[in-house]
Amino acid sequence: MRRRTLIALLGSTAAWPLAARAQQPPMPVIGYPSSASAAQDGGRLRGFRQGLSDTGYVEGHNVAIEYRWAEERIDRLPSLAADLVSRKVAVIASLGQVLGALAAKDATSSIPIVFLTGIDPVALGLVASLNRPGGNLTGVSTLGVELAGKRLELLHNVVPTARTIAALVRSVNPAAEQLERELQAAAGLFGLHLQIFDADSERDFEPVFARLAALRPGGLVIATDGLFISLSERLAAFTQRHGLPAIFVFRAFAAAGGLMSYGGDITDASRQIGVYTGRVLKGEKPADLPVVQSTKVELVINLRTAKALGLTIPPTLLARADEVIE
Repeated sequence: MRRRTLIALLGSTAAWPLAARAQQPPMPVIGYPSSASAAQDGGRLRGFRQGLSDTGYVEGHNVAIEYRWAEERIDRLPSLAADLVSRKVAVIASLGQVLGALAAKDATSSIPIVFLTGIDPVALGLVASLNRPGGNLTGVSTLGVELAGKRLELLHNVVPTARTIAALVRSVNPAAEQLERELQAAAGLFGLHLQIFDADSERDFEPVFARLAALRPGGLVIATDGLFISLSERLAAFTQRHGLPAIFVFRAFAAAGGLMSYGGDITDASRQIGVYTGRVLKGEKPADLPVVQSTKVELVINLRTAKALGLTIPPTLLARADEVIE
């Protein structure tokens, strides 16, 4: 009898780890709606995953991410956000795709949403205030729209004899009108004629740059937009092909062959979104997490591109640059 009892005890002890595993809570799920594609969001996702890791979360290990790609069809964003809400994800993260954040906000008032935007989130109606967001949203705000005029000024310093400057905008961006006002005001200060070009999807790049080639402006300012950020390298290639001095917001553009960039660090901002998402997963409320204002900016100049374009960068501008690519 004692032998049979011992065998029974040993059998039940061996089953304990299996029972413990069966009782573990399910892995939390992050919803990720994007107006872009997986390839276009690669850089931001690297920063985001690093931020999650900084708070102890590793995708596939103790957290899952449900991706929803609109593939530039922004009309799909509301249904993609609604699908994530129906799946009861723990938190929704929107990295630099302001239309995705707005769609998520319309879809839920209870699931936490963490956003990254280069537009004033208060003006957009995402949060009540930066210090006290209220509701279910918080995130990171970078200097994007506010620096549009400064980018035009920097470009004017490099091509001072140019009388016409072009700007590439995306009309579906909620800040498109504000961006155009900022650029028109800066152009007026320097007596420049500003020509606006609209590209709402990657398919528009080829015809838009063909029109730019026909106009032959002195330079091009690329407005801040999530799609343009995702396609920085493609835009840099178009400016090189058409011999256009151009400036954009993030370093990736200059590193890929664009002339200049002036703005913040998208990878670090995405990392901060990952950190905030991790903190929300651990129980903190978005209403209690102030919107992070990322005010650091960097000027990057591609000297190799400048030489190819036959441009001389003023020594004073080179001295101000945070990085010169030679």
